[in-house]
Amino acid sequence: MQKKKFYITTTLPYVNAAPHIGFTREIIEADVIARYQEQILGKEVVFNTGTDEHGQKIWQKALEQNQSPKDYCDQWASEFKNLKNLLNLNFNHFIRTTDEKHIQAAQAFWRLCEQNGDIYKAKYKVKYCVGCELAKTESELVNGCCPLHPNQALELREEENYFFRFSNYTTALLNLYENNPNFVQPAKRLNEIKTFVSNGLEDFSISRLKEKMPWGIEVPSDSQHVMYVWFDALVSYISTLDWPQNQAQFADFWPGIQLAGKDNLRQQAAMWQAMLLSAHLPNSTAVLINGFIGVNGQKMSKSLNNVISPQDMVARYGLDGTRYLLINLGTFGEDNNVSFEKFNVSYNANLANGLGNLCSRVAQMASQIGLNLADEQQKIALPTDYQKLMDNFALDETLSYLDAQVSKLNQFLTTNSPWQKEIVERTQILLTASKQIQQIALMISPFMPETAQKIQEHFTGYIKPFTAGLFPRLLEK
Repeated sequence: MQKKKFYITTTLPYVNAAPHIGFTREIIEADVIARYQEQILGKEVVFNTGTDEHGQKIWQKALEQNQSPKDYCDQWASEFKNLKNLLNLNFNHFIRTTDEKHIQAAQAFWRLCEQNGDIYKAKYKVKYCVGCELAKTESELVNGCCPLHPNQALELREEENYFFRFSNYTTALLNLYENNPNFVQPAKRLNEIKTFVSNGLEDFSISRLKEKMPWGIEVPSDSQHVMYVWFDALVSYISTLDWPQNQAQFADFWPGIQLAGKDNLRQQAAMWQAMLLSAHLPNSTAVLINGFIGVNGQKMSKSLNNVISPQDMVARYGLDGTRYLLINLGTFGEDNNVSFEKFNVSYNANLANGLGNLCSRVAQMASQIGLNLADEQQKIALPTDYQKLMDNFALDETLSYLDAQVSKLNQFLTTNSPWQKEIVERTQILLTASKQIQQIALMISPFMPETAQKIQEHFTGYIKPFTAGLFPRLLEK
């Protein structure tokens, strides 16, 4: 029987800075979901990520560094691709918006929208935030500035560009949200995008004059214009599937799940969905939105010297410790505030003293009596509570559930005190505990794959003691 298909994609990070823990969390979330779908549910999975490489910010950065835009992008794309090894990620598609197949797909997508009457040329005057690569309406400004880039002056632009008839899709988008109540998660973000669309959509510019900003995909049939970076980048979600050439692969895997930060809500849940409607292609299955991550009460910023990199976290907490801590921070919800002190507390409590200590003590006691699980090998049943949480993408709640299972098992050992029992009763208590640890290992495998593998190695056949802790305790400072 043919496997069921599943598709998930992160946003494509803009390659004007090194990876930070906001995107790191997003790509780990996608990895956890992809591993669950593939390894637990047995589906064939496409897990996509990549890099967004066109637009004015890239052009300006390359000029500042006396590089060609492509050389500049090559340098940063490798940084994001290297996250695969750094974080033990399982993505199998990596699309760059400078890839030839993406360029061809973006132009094919443009032609479809144009054929369907949704692209036209007009003069416009607008306040533009280069930081967001978006036009800003007066209602979006705070004290005349973009709230996300308050220290960056808005540009006043007046030129002739191509426009997308966003205004045609107010009703269709509202129907999409109404008919799919879980389309945007969490519900708060769905309500935000409903409000945005209900207030009336304005057509948006989808091209730039090449003489002013040449770094982009050329508009079909008009060599004087390049595509607006967002129109180009969003098509990456299907160009990675070799659309439009490989219609079979596209039909197998699209539509899919998209992950994004809250600053991408409008682009992912409204602009892209309207573009798909224009091209007569299926809308996404769901859009999962994260809040921002702040450090010590402040937004991460190089100027404040408070940026936490994924490399910093892996060096301190290890690979699986980093994966756990960023998911446990909270997923698809509110903004989070972090610090190394907070991470240290969570690491010691839940990993070093929790899961790590549980596995070590049970393995030690079980190995002393020669407990052998060889005759106990059978398919491990997963609790329905766990499956329900994972099916609903409640990743941080799943970790809380798993932490609770560890606590219950520790309490079971304390209550039954196997170390005080005769051999027959001690064996039964440790057999029960070992089987539960096997189940916990399976459930944590999407989150902490290396740790799950180590546990399974120690709790298969004759149980073997750990020579070193799974999660060495951090010294308090």
